[in-house]
Formats: sequence, C-alpha cells, structure tokens
Amino acid sequence: MSDPGLLSLLIPAVGGQGGGVLAEWIVEAAAADGCRAHGTSIPGVAQRTGSTTYYVEVCREDGETGERPEPVFSLYPVPGALDVLLAPEFLEVGRMIELGFPSPARTTIIASTHRLYSIHEKIVTGRGIYPREQLEAGARAFSRRLIAFDALAVARELGTEANAVLLGALAASGVLPISLAAFRKAIESKGVGVEANLRGFEAGMAVVAGIDRGAGVGATPSAPTTSRSGAAAAPVLTAGPAAAADPNIAPMLRDFPEPLRATLEMAVARLVDYQDRAYAVRYLARLRPFIALDDLELLRIVARHLAVWMTYEDAIRVADLKTRASRFERIRRDARAPDAEVVVTDYLKPDLDEIYGILPYRLVAPLAGWAERRWPHGRPTLGQHVRTTTVSGYLRLWLLARMRRWRPVSYRAHHEHARMERWLTAVMEAAAARGDLAGEIARAAGLVKGYGDVRRRMVAAFDHLLARAGDAWRLEMAGGGVPSVAAELARRYRGLVLRGPEWEARAAALADQVVERLSVGDRDGARARFGTVAA
Repeated sequence: MSDPGLLSLLIPAVGGQGGGVLAEWIVEAAAADGCRAHGTSIPGVAQRTGSTTYYVEVCREDGETGERPEPVFSLYPVPGALDVLLAPEFLEVGRMIELGFPSPARTTIIASTHRLYSIHEKIVTGRGIYPREQLEAGARAFSRRLIAFDALAVARELGTEANAVLLGALAASGVLPISLAAFRKAIESKGVGVEANLRGFEAGMAVVAGIDRGAGVGATPSAPTTSRSGAAAAPVLTAGPAAAADPNIAPMLRDFPEPLRATLEMAVARLVDYQDRAYAVRYLARLRPFIALDDLELLRIVARHLAVWMTYEDAIRVADLKTRASRFERIRRDARAPDAEVVVTDYLKPDLDEIYGILPYRLVAPLAGWAERRWPHGRPTLGQHVRTTTVSGYLRLWLLARMRRWRPVSYRAHHEHARMERWLTAVMEAAAARGDLAGEIARAAGLVKGYGDVRRRMVAAFDHLLARAGDAWRLEMAGGGVPSVAAELARRYRGLVLRGPEWEARAAALADQVVERLSVGDRDGARARFGTVAA
C-alpha cells in the first residue's frame, strides 16, 4: 500500500528520450519548492524491446505544524496507485496499462502521441504497427485526465527537446504541488541547454492551456490531440507538391471520383518524384478502366497498392534517397551538429538481382537467366561500405541515381510491370463476377514487398495466390456459383503469409487442397479446408 501523503509519478522511456533528465528535473524542482522527493530507475532493454522506467514520489512538508512523520518512499510504483503517468512516446502508455499501473479514478496521463516503432512492430511481414485508435481508447479509459499531443513535433519546431515540452505540460497540469518557478529553477540549475529547454517548457505549458480552452494543438495535423473530454482532432490530408506544381495533372484527375482525388494527388506526387510526369500519366491510365466499375472502395484499394508497387525501391531509388540534401540536413539535425563535420557511411549489400536489375533487359536477360539457374535459392551479395560524405563516395551513388532515365527499360522494370499487368487483369476479371473476390485480389498486391530473398519469397507467394485464386474462381463459375470460396481462399492465403515465413508453406498447401476439392465438385469439402488452419 502506498503512502497517501505521497504523489507518485512514472516515466517509461527508451534511450535518447531524456527520461533520466526529466526525472531529475522533477526531483530538483520539488526540492527547490520545499517538497521531499525521491527518484529511482529500473533499466530496460535497448532498441524498443523494453523501456527504462523512472519512478518519482513527491511529498510536501506540513508548512503549519511541521509534525508530519517522515515519509516512507517506495522504490517501485504500485499498480493502480499511480498519480501521474508521463510517457515520452505513445506506445509506452499501452505498456503501462498492460502492467496495470494507471487507474481511471486516480491517474493523470500526460503523453506524447508520436511513435517510435518497436522491434515487434517492425519484424512483422504485414502491417504490425499497433493501432493508434486502440492506444487512444485505452489512454482515455484508464485515466482520470488525459493530456496527449505530439511533444516531439513541438520540440522540433522550436529547436528544443521533447522532455522539456513534457515537463511544461506536467507543470501546467497542476497535478504536482510544485510551482512553475521551481520547475524553471530546476532547468536552470542543470546549466545545459538552458535557453532551449526553457523554451520547450513554456511551449508545453502553452499546449496544455490550449487543450484546456478546447482550442486543440496545431503542431502536427496528423497527431491526435486529446482533451479532457477525449475528443481528437482529425488528420489533415494535403495534396502532393508535384500535383500542385504541374497544372496539367489536375485536369487529368477530373475523371476520377471526388473522394479519391486526394489519394491520387499524393500518388502522383510520389510517382513524379520517383520517375517523371510520364510515369504518373501511365499510373492514371492504368486506373481509368476501373472507374466504369462504379466501385469506389475497389478503386481506392487498387490506386493505393499500384502507387506503392510502381515506386518499388531499386538500387537507383536507394541511391537517389541517400544523396539528397534533405537527408544530410536531417542527419545534422538529429546529431545536433549543424556546424560540425559529419561523416556518413552507408552499409550496402545488394545481391545479383539488384545489380543486374537496373541494367537494360535486352542486355542482361541471358545473364539473369543463368544466375537464377545457378543460384535458385538466392543470389550472391556484394557488401560495400560507401562514405557518402566524401567526394568519391557521394559521386558513386549520385551517378547511380542518375540512371533513373533508363529505369523503364531495365530488367527489373520489365518483370515488375509485367506482374502488375497480370494483377490488374485479374482484378478486372474478378470484378465482373459477384462477390468479394476482386477486392481480395486487389489487396493481395500488398504481399509484393521487401528486398533480396524476402522479395523473391513474397513474389512467389503472390504468384501462387493469384494462380490458385484464379483456378478456384474458374471452377466455381463453371458450376454456376458465386466465387465465394475463391475470395475466402485469397483472404486466408494473404493473412497466413503476412503472419511470417513459417506460415507461407501452410498457405500454399491450403490453396492446393481447396482447389483440389473444387476440381472434383466438392465445394463443401473445399470450405471445410479453411477450418484446418487458423484465420
């Protein structure tokens, strides 16, 4: 049982977020304001597989009698007895809720809504990012008061740190018996980055004042801003810069439904940046036949997946991104070394597919065929360490990026676009039938991802899904039925593959078994096969 005279505060943070400094500021501010305080920390594991937790307890002396007994501080937080959860990153709120620390009757949650993705989110074949909506719902359900905003965006805008912004939010919340002057004195006593940290502190206070007034926060349109009532500001979708810059693009979008134009504008911007305007025109031409289907959701799915697929990251694209001035500006900003000499070394490991993939198809097709026969289970790689902050290293990648003009006739483009055409044809044919098959085939394009061996595996799974779903569809249509088994097969296949490599063989086996049952007219038996694997 925690001491009722103590106020408890928990800071779950990972490396680089300044959780230790934030805890020290709070302890020093308490001491400066005549409060007794105690802070401890429990180390976690680096790289977002665990966080270091900083725990602070604050107790104000009895100013009238001075007879309050000596406080008994705890080294660890007590589940359900937490007064403040101060989270420098949004997923940490979910972690602490899972551990049972915050409670709706007692806890004020102050959190930055930006995300640093965990290892578990990154290694998933499909989309493994934890849903922000669930985090928001959990934070509202397990807090007495919720103050949530993108502290990192505020900090970057002002040239300060997110922990200083969160300290200001904590001070403005009034949950701790510490004066604003004491918080400012704690920052000043550190003697490091005082001006910037005070700037962040004041910004954090202003954010909370805006939330309390119901004005919301305009630091980042995509960040949910939550008030005491739990209302969140909706994301703002803006047009891509290329679409706005090219007056010839907007008229080409008039044929498309109005609700889809924002998505298409961003897609066009991405495609122009990747290749050129003609490439974006080709993208729109591929989408135009789907307008006649009068199925907005199907058109939206195809538009999104096609834009991503047509901007596949080959060696040319990687070189282009690594030699952009904005990249070096970001590195300097993140390293906090605007005037210092920064050394950047890129570790590259392309395989043969990626090397000859950027060369003309007619030139390297025989070599590629031989390599695929020679190394059927994965081509050799060529490891390179390129120092892109030197003239020679930068020029290597810069010249490679200039090969963009030859990309349309490259070996890789030949195969990628042929596969795209097969996919688009399959979607269009499936759309002619009733049911959900067209949508499932369209979503299957999400399997085409990754590099090297991973991409070869995923492409093989995509090709097999397309073939088997097509077989199932034709068998069902021959029997005069709606291709519902084929749609379910495509959905299950994609779901299994996205679970991870160990499920790919099971997905292929399931597809083969379902088609086998359909080929002998056993539709019920085909459906029964879905029960042999988890959905």
